[in-house]
Amino acid sequence: MKKTFLVFFLALLLIFALLPASAYAAETAIDTGDTTFILFSSALVMLMTPGLALFYGGMVRKKNVLGTITQSFFIIAIISVQWILIGYSLAFGSDNFHLIGSLQWLGFHGVGMAPNPDYAATIPHQAFATFQLMFAIITPALITGAFAERMRFPVFIVFTLLWATLVYDPLAHWVWGVNGWMRNLGTLDFAGGTVVHISSGVSGLVAAYFLGKRKGLGSEALVPHNIPMTLMGAGLLWFGWFGFNAGSALTAGSLAASAFIVTNTAAGAGALAWAACEVYRHGKATALGIASGAIAGLVSITPASGFVGPLSAIAIGLLSGIICFIFVSVIKHKLGYDDSLDAFGIHGVGGTWGAIATGLFATKSVNPAGADGLFYGNPHLLSAQIISVLATIAFAGLATLIILKVVKAIFGSIRVSEEDEILGLDLTQHGEDAYDSSAYETGMAYITQSTSLNSVPKAAIPRTASSSGSVICEN
Repeated sequence: MKKTFLVFFLALLLIFALLPASAYAAETAIDTGDTTFILFSSALVMLMTPGLALFYGGMVRKKNVLGTITQSFFIIAIISVQWILIGYSLAFGSDNFHLIGSLQWLGFHGVGMAPNPDYAATIPHQAFATFQLMFAIITPALITGAFAERMRFPVFIVFTLLWATLVYDPLAHWVWGVNGWMRNLGTLDFAGGTVVHISSGVSGLVAAYFLGKRKGLGSEALVPHNIPMTLMGAGLLWFGWFGFNAGSALTAGSLAASAFIVTNTAAGAGALAWAACEVYRHGKATALGIASGAIAGLVSITPASGFVGPLSAIAIGLLSGIICFIFVSVIKHKLGYDDSLDAFGIHGVGGTWGAIATGLFATKSVNPAGADGLFYGNPHLLSAQIISVLATIAFAGLATLIILKVVKAIFGSIRVSEEDEILGLDLTQHGEDAYDSSAYETGMAYITQSTSLNSVPKAAIPRTASSSGSVICEN
C-alpha cells in the first residue's frame, strides 16, 4: 500500500513538472513598484506565522512550547506545497456554481508572470498567488491556539491538510474569487475578517469542544511560561499585519497608505481598551492583556482596513478590545469551554465584530470601489455583512466538526493520552525538550504517584537526556 502511494505521488509530481510553464510577460505590462510592494508584503505576512508561533509558544506551559511552535512551522511547510498543488486553484480558479474554483491552475499550471486582471492587473500572477499563499498559511495556524497542549501531531497534520482544502479554499473563493457568492452579494472583506479570522476562530471553538478540556484545568494553575516570548510574538504580528492589510490594496498607492494607518490605529485602540478593562476588573493592566488587546484591534480592523478612516478605526479598535476582553475573561469561563490560547475569543469574536463594523463604518470616500455602510446611508451593506458572518460561522463550524469526526475514525483517537499530556507534547510528540529535562522528571513523578507505570506506553517515555538537556532520546 505504501509503495503504491509513493509511486502515485511521484508520478503526479512528474506530470506537474512536465506541464509547460506560462510564458513570461513583457516587463512593460508589470508595474515594478507594485510588484516590489506585494513581494515585500508577502514576506511580512509570512513572518506573521513565526510571530504567531512565539505568541502562542509563550502562553503554553514550558513542557509544550516546542510542540506548539512546531505546529505553526509545519503549517508553513505543508500549506506551501498544498497551495501550489491544488489550493490556489480551488480558491481563485474559474468559478463553479459560485462555491469553488476549478482545477484550471492545478499544480500552478498557467500561473505565470503575466498579470491576471481579474485580481491584480499590475503585478505578476505568481506574485498575487504568493501573497495569497501567506494568508492560507496563517489561517490554520490560528486554530492551533484553541486545541493547544492536547492534540496528537499526526492527527494535527491530517486535520490541517483537510481543513485548508475543504474549509479555507472554498471560503476564499466565496469572498474573493470572481463570481464567488459572497463577493456577488456585495460582502466587503478587505483582508480576511471572514475568510481568516471568523473561520479559524469558530473552527478552533469546535475543536476545543471536541477534544475536551486540558487535564488540570480548574484545579491547577495553567499559566503562561514565558510572557516576554509572547510579547515578542505580538510585536512580530503587529509588524507583519501592515503587509496583511496594506498589502491587500495590491498596489503601492493611497489605499495602501490608508490601510496602513488604520491598522496601526486600531491596534493601539484595542490595546488601550483591553488595559482599561483589566484595570477596572482587576486593578492593574498586564503585559499579556495589552498584547491581547492589540491583536484584537488588528483582527477587527482587518476586514474594514480598506474601507474606513482613522477615526472609525479608533472606534472599531476600542470596541474590539472591550468585546474580546469580555469573551476571554467572562463568557469563556461561564460557558466552560477550554479555548486554550483564546483563538475564538480574539479571532472569532474580533473577526465577527470587524465584519459587522465594516457594514457600519465603510465609506466610498476612502475606497470608491467599496460601498457606503449604514452610517453613510446604506443599510444593504450591513445586511450583506451579517449574512456572510452567519454563513461563515455555520460552514466553518459544521465542516470542522465533520473533519474531526473523519480524522478520529482514521486514527481512533485525536487527543494525546493522559500520560503524554502530563509529560508534555515536546517529549512525547517530538522527543525534545526546549529547556532541560526537568519536565521529564516532574511528569514521571506525577505519574508514579497517580498511576501504575505499567500503564504508560514505553515508547512514550524517552530514556536519556542529552548533555545540553535540549533533546531527549531513547536508548
